Amino acid sequence: MTKFRPCIDLHQGKVKQIVGGTLNDQGAVENFVSERRSSWYAEKFASDDLRGGHVIMLGKGNDEAAREALAAWPGGLQIGGGISRENAQDWLEAGASHVIVTSWLFDHEGNFLSERLAELVSEVGAEKIVIDLSCRRVLEGWKVAMNRWQTITEMDINLGTIEQLAQSCDEFLIHAADVEGKCDGVDADLVDLLGLWEGCSITYAGGVRGIEDLELIHKSSRGRLDATVGSALDLFGGVGVCYDELLLWNQRASG
Repeated sequence: MTKFRPCIDLHQGKVKQIVGGTLNDQGAVENFVSERRSSWYAEKFASDDLRGGHVIMLGKGNDEAAREALAAWPGGLQIGGGISRENAQDWLEAGASHVIVTSWLFDHEGNFLSERLAELVSEVGAEKIVIDLSCRRVLEGWKVAMNRWQTITEMDINLGTIEQLAQSCDEFLIHAADVEGKCDGVDADLVDLLGLWEGCSITYAGGVRGIEDLELIHKSSRGRLDATVGSALDLFGGVGVCYDELLLWNQRASG
């Protein structure tokens, strides 16, 4: 059954929820800026045993807040944002269960560099890697977007791509960047596609506005996809879904 996975998104050193497609060097459209430290959220997720969540560093200036979150729950959270072979082991030693990687796997023009993925596997092991295939819609479907979702790469999102990469990672994280942070509903077509995958875990993120969207994800994927809830969650100033509802959802999912 689909499970809720928590997230801690960091921007300019603070826990925030943003409209994903607006992120650039000048900033982003912000839905929520927390007065609480990242460790508060990590401790809360730890107390509720919500494993498999992710800490995402959206740009520079987030290392301290990220390390604080990981230290609050060693082994309980994944880390993404600026991950490369050079720093992956350091983040694992800081307490991350996995490293999440996207942009480093491509050159500046968006061409996939398979040798880099092989280097990362050699450095930390596939079992410690989450490949982030966050994407944007194009005429023929979806393509992976890197560089804070602003650069469209050559990589198509399809089952062939996922199967090709699955041997080099433990799971996938896929943001639908075009709907991220808008609370207007999920990308149902993308959910349908990802739900056909029968291999390792995929966590979908983007547009979830309430329990009805979790039900849609569960039904469309036959429970194969997990999901995150960001801007709609009361924990992040949202009004679409209560955190306690998601805890009950996960309890039912666990049987």
